[in-house]
Amino acid sequence: MIKTRLTERFGLSMPILSAPMAAAGGGALAAAVTRAGGLGLIGGGYCDAEWIEKEFRVAGNTEVGVGFITWALAEVPALLTRTLERRPSAIFLSFGDPMPFAAEIAAAGTPLICQVQTVKDARRAVDAGATVIVAQGAEAGGHGEARATLTLVPEIADMLTASGSDALLLAAGGIADGRGLAAVLMLGADGALVGSRLWASAEALVPDRMQRAAVSATGDETIRATVMDIARGKSWPDRYSCRVLENPVTDRWHGKEAGFAAHPTAKQDWLDGWNAGDPARANTFVGEATGLIRDIRPASDILATMVAEAEACLRSGHARITGSLS
Repeated sequence: MIKTRLTERFGLSMPILSAPMAAAGGGALAAAVTRAGGLGLIGGGYCDAEWIEKEFRVAGNTEVGVGFITWALAEVPALLTRTLERRPSAIFLSFGDPMPFAAEIAAAGTPLICQVQTVKDARRAVDAGATVIVAQGAEAGGHGEARATLTLVPEIADMLTASGSDALLLAAGGIADGRGLAAVLMLGADGALVGSRLWASAEALVPDRMQRAAVSATGDETIRATVMDIARGKSWPDRYSCRVLENPVTDRWHGKEAGFAAHPTAKQDWLDGWNAGDPARANTFVGEATGLIRDIRPASDILATMVAEAEACLRSGHARITGSLS
């Protein structure tokens, strides 16, 4: 067992949270992660209240949290009140200012988790009273920014120490096995937020063909793009782009977004492909860690393997490095 401030604060047996992946991270996945010893988060994403209610029912009595895209939650703030009445294990906010929601979350006694992509945003999360700050590197699947996990995590760790903050720190982006988990612990994180590897789990709400596409891909085959947001009519702030697998759509339209938006059939073709789960017509939302994914397994198996590998890395690392220097 790897014990950190995260496991102690949340009563976990492993320092892992599942990323609240919009549409993919439903109640079954969140509950499976919690039962395995981590903390599962339902991907509330674009704030579809009916979908969120359904996934809470799927999770049953298992303790789970829920995540929202912050700018989307700002359009339906009453959803936060409704969600807090369920007493979730945590509220996870990303891609927007958490401050307008912080007081209500604190008053409910619910831990606030803020995912950030810059040091500036991490400072804002501290001011908002975040219990946990997630430093998300650009390797991550889905939306994000430009900083790399390897440098962002220790820089935010140093900032938290210098400011005297007791906020916990998690790392996200490119963590798909025990080597990644061990590495981010050494960078100063209290644990990891795992997305792509759990996206490729038996419980995730992901079409089979898209999961198989991810298993066969390498990290070289991912791209940061925006055509999928144009196709779906999602008004993302300009600062964020989305990491997905390349396919014929991005091959043709990346860098030509205005043409994609104006094309008479391109957007509908993408949506039809998405509804069909076709990775050639719609993009697969997975990060650079796709090159480390070899199979689709139950979440409990994925997490158990990841922690066992991390424990082995942490035990053997000192001896290996000492031996090489002697």
